[in-house]
Amino acid sequence: MTETIEDLLALPASERADVLETVVAAEFRQALLMTDAENLPLDKAFFELGLTSLRITDIKRRLEARLGCDISANALFNRPTVRELVQYLMEDVLPDVFPQAPEVLVAASVAPAVRESDKALVDDMLKDLYRA
Repeated sequence: MTETIEDLLALPASERADVLETVVAAEFRQALLMTDAENLPLDKAFFELGLTSLRITDIKRRLEARLGCDISANALFNRPTVRELVQYLMEDVLPDVFPQAPEVLVAASVAPAVRESDKALVDDMLKDLYRA
C-alpha cells in the first residue's frame, strides 16, 4: 500500500481517515518489525511500544516522503500515539484532504485527558535528564 495525497483525494471523504490510519499504522508496524496480523495498539504511547526517538524520526521522514507533507517533530512528542498522530495529520497537516464534519469539530474542541502513565513517563524522563 503506497497511498499518497492524490490517492487519498481519489477516495470518498468518508474513507480517507481509515486509509490514513492504515498508512500510519503500517509505518509503525514496520519500525517495530511487526506483521500485519499482529495487533498494534493505536492508543499506546510510542515509547511504551518500545520505539526510540531515532526510530520515531525515521517514521516521520517516511511519512513525510509518502504523503508529501511536513510533519512537526514536536507533534510526534505532543501527540504520542498512532491515533493522536493521525488526528494531527488530518486537522493540522492535511486539512484540505480531510474536510471536517460537525461531529469532528465538536470532538476536536474537547481537550484529550492526560493519562497518569503519560505523566509518570514524562516525570521519569525529566528525572533522567536532570541526573545526566
